[in-house]
Amino acid sequence: MRRDWEVVIGLETHAQLNTTSKIFSGASTAFGAEPNVQACAVDIALPGVLPVLNRGAVERAIRFGLAIGAEIAPRSVFARKNYFYPDLPKGYQISQMDLPVVVGGEITIQVGEGDKAYTKVVHLTRAHLEEDAGKSLHEDFHGQSGIDLNRAGTPLLEIVTEPDMSSSAEAVAYAKALHALVQWIDICDGNMQEGSFRCDANVSVRRPGEPLGTRREIKNLNSFRFLQQAIDYEINWQIETIEDGGKIQQATVLFDPDSGETRVMRTKEDAHDYRYFPDPDLLPLVISDEWKAEVAASMPELPVQLAARFQSEYGLSAYDAAGLTSSRDTALYYVEVVKLAGAAQAKIAANWVMGELAARLNKEEKSVADSPVAAAQLAGLIARIADNTISNNIAKKVFEALWNGEGATADEVIEKQGLKQVTDASAIEPIIDEVLANNAQNVAEYKAGKEKAFNALVGQVMKASKGKASPAQVNELLKKKLG
Repeated sequence: MRRDWEVVIGLETHAQLNTTSKIFSGASTAFGAEPNVQACAVDIALPGVLPVLNRGAVERAIRFGLAIGAEIAPRSVFARKNYFYPDLPKGYQISQMDLPVVVGGEITIQVGEGDKAYTKVVHLTRAHLEEDAGKSLHEDFHGQSGIDLNRAGTPLLEIVTEPDMSSSAEAVAYAKALHALVQWIDICDGNMQEGSFRCDANVSVRRPGEPLGTRREIKNLNSFRFLQQAIDYEINWQIETIEDGGKIQQATVLFDPDSGETRVMRTKEDAHDYRYFPDPDLLPLVISDEWKAEVAASMPELPVQLAARFQSEYGLSAYDAAGLTSSRDTALYYVEVVKLAGAAQAKIAANWVMGELAARLNKEEKSVADSPVAAAQLAGLIARIADNTISNNIAKKVFEALWNGEGATADEVIEKQGLKQVTDASAIEPIIDEVLANNAQNVAEYKAGKEKAFNALVGQVMKASKGKASPAQVNELLKKKLG
């Protein structure tokens, strides 16, 4: 981004709460049912029906508020948000406006990698409970649209940030952190393909020191890649529009992944356009201190707390600790590996979990929970590296065999494939002698002061030993022979 422009970004995220029934009715929330079989009379507000609040949805909102250090409102109110839309047959959505259930809070994010990595705190404005609308279907109809009301009444927690982010990288880092958190505390399954977690991005630009610019809201972004692409396009479009003499009009826009562009869906409404008023069918929601304490007692250790413990107990860097707590499954897997391999191996365990394991999982689009290599197997592999039974390079071959089911343990694979590291100097010296005899030029270059020549000789010895020679032994013996 050019230095003569500042970007201001806020996110609104809809997290579908993982209750088995809807927020105001007993209808199922299961995904994938035939259209309109899970929309009951309450969901579409037929005459004479009354909504009843789902206690489980409230408890999940309390969990979230506690996790982000927010205020849990002792009294909050549901309101009717009035608007017409084909998949909203009752003509209003039950939501919260003036008195939301969660107020404030913050989420700490890690942005970037390596030397360019930094930590930032994103402040939250609020999180409120509401019901989802239905869904319009266009793909299977020619010149018409279908309506599926199965989603109508599904419980949502809408999570709203302050305009604290200044780049698409920060927005994506926040979205990933939030995505991990709602799964960690078990309030949302986080399935973006099914619409369980979707983001709206409010984007504006301004010259440094000027008031906030006019924002445009990009709706329904259901992947982190689309979130980044949409924000980047919108930033460039707004800057170019202003520099060409145009003005930004507040609007709701959609992102087209095929073209990589945003397009206007409608000019943006403000709150007064929805004519909010307290829902006459619902009493105020009252949350007692006792209820909060009960929910707090059931909370797991949070990612920030666990990351801090990884740093203090295992000496991991902030970057490593953040990576290992990016999901609860990853953290639990790592904890089990360290428990079995020993705390002294915590750093090498972190390298393997975030390195070789993560790479294979990403390549095959598997989750940690579905890893073919169990924590106990990886711990056994790390133990054999630690006691010099195998080298790091050989360990990768063992890992591959475990991944492919070619052995139940690292020891079994090492034994079957004869991969045990050679540490006997009498077995390594003849190999070194042969390599030195066949690489006179590298020997001469090393003696002339070229360190790279030494590395080349080490490589030749390791190749000749088929990777089995102890690298430490090779280095030591080779230096002795070269004088």
